Amino acid sequence: MLNPNALLSIALIFAPVLVFQGCAPGPDQSLKEPQKAEMDSKHRFVVLDPGHFHAGLVFKRPSYEGVSSLVGIYAPVGDDFVDHMARVTPFNTRSEDPASWRYRICLGPECEKIMLEEKFGDIALLSGKNKPKIDRILACVKSGFNVLSDKPWVIDAAKLPVLEQVIAEAQSSGRVVYDIMTERHEITTILQRMIVEDEAAFGTVIEGLPEDPALVKKSVHHLYKLVAGRPNKRPWWFFNTDIQGEGLVDVTTHLVDMAFWTLCPDEPIDYKSDIEMVSAEHWPTVMTREQFEKVTRLPDFPPQFELDAQGRLHYFCNGRMNFKLRRINVGLEVVWNFQAPEGTGDTHFSIIKGTKAHVLVRQGPEQNYRPELYVRPAPGVNLSAVEEPLKAFIAKVNQGKYPGVSVVKEKGEWRIDIPDKYRIGHEAHFGQVTGSFLKILEGEPLPEWEYTNLMAKYYVTTSALELCRKQR
Repeated sequence: MLNPNALLSIALIFAPVLVFQGCAPGPDQSLKEPQKAEMDSKHRFVVLDPGHFHAGLVFKRPSYEGVSSLVGIYAPVGDDFVDHMARVTPFNTRSEDPASWRYRICLGPECEKIMLEEKFGDIALLSGKNKPKIDRILACVKSGFNVLSDKPWVIDAAKLPVLEQVIAEAQSSGRVVYDIMTERHEITTILQRMIVEDEAAFGTVIEGLPEDPALVKKSVHHLYKLVAGRPNKRPWWFFNTDIQGEGLVDVTTHLVDMAFWTLCPDEPIDYKSDIEMVSAEHWPTVMTREQFEKVTRLPDFPPQFELDAQGRLHYFCNGRMNFKLRRINVGLEVVWNFQAPEGTGDTHFSIIKGTKAHVLVRQGPEQNYRPELYVRPAPGVNLSAVEEPLKAFIAKVNQGKYPGVSVVKEKGEWRIDIPDKYRIGHEAHFGQVTGSFLKILEGEPLPEWEYTNLMAKYYVTTSALELCRKQR
């Protein structure tokens, strides 16, 4: 048996399950060479230290064109690796449209060093501990990898210069770094953006006020939830904000991205001149030992966690921020409850206010916890003044990418009726983002604003956290 702290290299190509025995391959276990079809593939994934379930969702798709089915995984010995394999293995064994991913594994304390030296593939996939993430991304780009990484890349303002290095290195070397912004592929968000761009139906975005922003987004999440039909086990470090980051710098990344993407479509945002931070606050979700055990399957909090007098953890995963984007007031909020009541789930609310209409996304009990899109007249605007332009907009949508979308009048506003074929679900969006990333590797131009706005996005989230720290 190997000491857990010693390097364990496993070169087993397994389909569909790796059974980790804790020992190195014996002399009779020769390393299997990749098949010719895999060698001919243009791209190959390598996964570094996969500690978050988002890394697994990339492999929910059976395959990607031009990508080898052979995946390299480099990770420390421990539960994060075991949990990752438990997530991806069922994709190969499902009865409908099974995947055929195979895995070459390297485990041990020097896994990152070996990955960078071996360069077994050309695409590094990162979705794990957030604190070291930006340094790992920089190391990957410098070693010749393209990078596809889950958010957040930066959880502290002190690391913004490293993000600048990542962008400069990618641009100078011709590599691509891409963050997994799944909400850009959600149909209600797409149509909301399209309506905001239609001046006849929406007008122009108002400036709003800090206490009454022109754009408001609020998302409610749950620490205990189902992923791919199974209870999601979270690692202990997910609840350590020094490693995971607070809510203001984690999930809020998506909300900031959506604010940029909707209010300034296809435009670069200069964080030095286009952003003005106004306010921010944060507060904890209080967790008991029993709740921690339920979501991590560990019997108690780690000894380094600071607990209150009742032995509870105050997990600062909730936050609210207000900022101005080119004079437009934006308000964002993220809330984490422990578990959703039965029959409910995560929710999202969004409103964007125009001079003619307001466009809203609601995902509450009236919508059966499915996001729905609504349009209502702006204050002082007659219902009839918006109706015809909105119907004209829907006609254009039907002639374009989304035939079958219609509009239904309900309670003094309109609901945009979206066919189920466009509602593929959050988990499937990871495959869509990966597909977009691969198109860029194949020559589709990366929009110039992507890197500029990447920098601006993390400036906003880390600045909000800095404001909270100053108020302590």
